[in-house]
Amino acid sequence: ADSAAGRETRPVPAGPAGEGGNRLAGARGRTKTLEDSMQRSSVHTSEAVTRGVRVAVTSRFSHVEPHRNRWFFTYTIRITNEGPETVQLVSRHWIITNGSNQVEQVRGPGVVGRQPTLGPGQSFEYTSGCPLSTPFGSMRGTYQMVTADGAGFDAEIAEFALTEPYTVH
Repeated sequence: ADSAAGRETRPVPAGPAGEGGNRLAGARGRTKTLEDSMQRSSVHTSEAVTRGVRVAVTSRFSHVEPHRNRWFFTYTIRITNEGPETVQLVSRHWIITNGSNQVEQVRGPGVVGRQPTLGPGQSFEYTSGCPLSTPFGSMRGTYQMVTADGAGFDAEIAEFALTEPYTVH
């Protein structure tokens, strides 16, 4: 996780967010839930705000190497400081769960080789990737942040799905 280059950017549209909880009529009159719809999509989003730090994620299916039983996913994360004080991202903690409920935890300094400092109103965006041994799974975690006065806190990264298109689980 966290292998691509990061950059500071202007706002980017979040991409599809599903059907907003609507129930949809499916084949043969069966009712599909939002969960059913999301399992058939390869783009997923999540968002959380902790102490004024907004973490917005969009994940996508990338490709599969069937001979190696490896599915690859990319995710783009935009971290925005909506609070009144300057903050720095110093480290990350990921909890990655595959479709067999196997959990891997990844910890490390910064993201994509950077430890960005964000003043009020500033954002940092990066894209990275995650391989799984199953066609679906999820990621969630925290960024360890520190304020200009040295106070530390964990900014939540809300859970987001990693799914191959048309995967049913």
